[in-house]
Amino acid sequence: MSAGPIMKILLNYGQNGFALVLPEGVTADVIEKPVMPVLSDPGGTVKAALESALTKKCQEVFEQASGMSRDASRRRKDATVCIAICDITRPVPNSLFLRPMIEVLLQNGIDQKNVTILVATGLHRPNVGQELEELIGDPWVLENVRVKNHDARNDQEHVLLGKTQKRGTVVRIDKEFVNAAIRIVTGLVEPHFMAGYSGGRKVIAPGLAHAETITTFHSSRFMADPAAVSCNLVGNPLHEEQLEIVQLVGGAMGLNTVLDDQRRLSFLNFGEIIAAHEDAVDFVRSYCQVTVAKRFNTVVTTAAGYPLDKTYYQTIKGMVGGMNILEPGGDLIIASECSEGFGSPEFMDAQRRLVELGPDAFLTSLLGKTHADVDEWQTQMQLKPMAIGKIHLYCPLLKESEWALTGVNRVDSIEQAISESVRKHRDPRIAVIPEGPYVEPRVGLL
Repeated sequence: MSAGPIMKILLNYGQNGFALVLPEGVTADVIEKPVMPVLSDPGGTVKAALESALTKKCQEVFEQASGMSRDASRRRKDATVCIAICDITRPVPNSLFLRPMIEVLLQNGIDQKNVTILVATGLHRPNVGQELEELIGDPWVLENVRVKNHDARNDQEHVLLGKTQKRGTVVRIDKEFVNAAIRIVTGLVEPHFMAGYSGGRKVIAPGLAHAETITTFHSSRFMADPAAVSCNLVGNPLHEEQLEIVQLVGGAMGLNTVLDDQRRLSFLNFGEIIAAHEDAVDFVRSYCQVTVAKRFNTVVTTAAGYPLDKTYYQTIKGMVGGMNILEPGGDLIIASECSEGFGSPEFMDAQRRLVELGPDAFLTSLLGKTHADVDEWQTQMQLKPMAIGKIHLYCPLLKESEWALTGVNRVDSIEQAISESVRKHRDPRIAVIPEGPYVEPRVGLL
């Protein structure tokens, strides 16, 4: 964190950023990660991480196949691999590791036609066309390997694995992943406003889960749990359910990445899904959790820029991320491009109900539901910062009809919104979080 008379701050906004010029007389505490290490040889790191561990996994699968059938060579040839990747909302450097991963598999006897890349969309829309090309990031992969989007609403594409013991969540997971001889998840480990941290087990659920499973552990009782917050795994109900689901699936391998504030690779590992994810969390925790000395009457933040700020749906993560350091009654100003607009029709309906009912009545309407309506959990999360202060959104691309559903204050100038907040609170010292939800600020002793 740095503080002082900074005049211009580059906010993560869209693909090009937003140059915020502070109004005269305003000083900013810029809340950002400590400088992170950058891997000097990302390709070499990927190769070293994959070759030994993935080769060993292939050998284990083949040895198991030999023990199950006299026709061992046939079983070996038929061994399937499913690689789960995050959807377009996460800036995962897939182009860096997908081809090397596939090449290691092929070198170890896996038939190319038996490798599938499964886009873990959860209940988000599929990624197709140019967007899929951007997501994969490597034409060779698209030309040589089958790529498929998960469809959470397709009953036939899921297998019932039972229920979680602690909370009774019905677990239905994409059968292509469950039935694979080698299951691999890949992703980005960063703060997540519900599950504590993204990546690892979260790629399976909600990423590859059926709508019934997703709407169960995204219901209001999970969302309202005080442990279901950013950077916390202890007692977090979503995390605990996800760990149980991993066991019901039969385990998996996991490749985790961590990026610095310029989207450069800072960390990568590969191994058993739970242990590897824990190691990645241990690494990123010391950077993303930033302690500040006080709360602020004015907090300026973002939705982390592209691709996270493509919709208003994802923008709510930035609101929640900044609320911990907002003084009660303060102003939270957030910049988000929303190049794709609002979000799903289901989310729009939830926001419409929020605006019509008001926060208290909307929350009451959620209580007692065993299954959430699709995407209404995001609206429930918006209630948290709304209960602390006033939210101001800078988003020139939203349509007039969409603005009416946000439930927040519209601003046409971030600088003007800052000036008005500073004048109202008679406090020229503000906080600015350029990376938005990728940084978790907390008040404590420095």
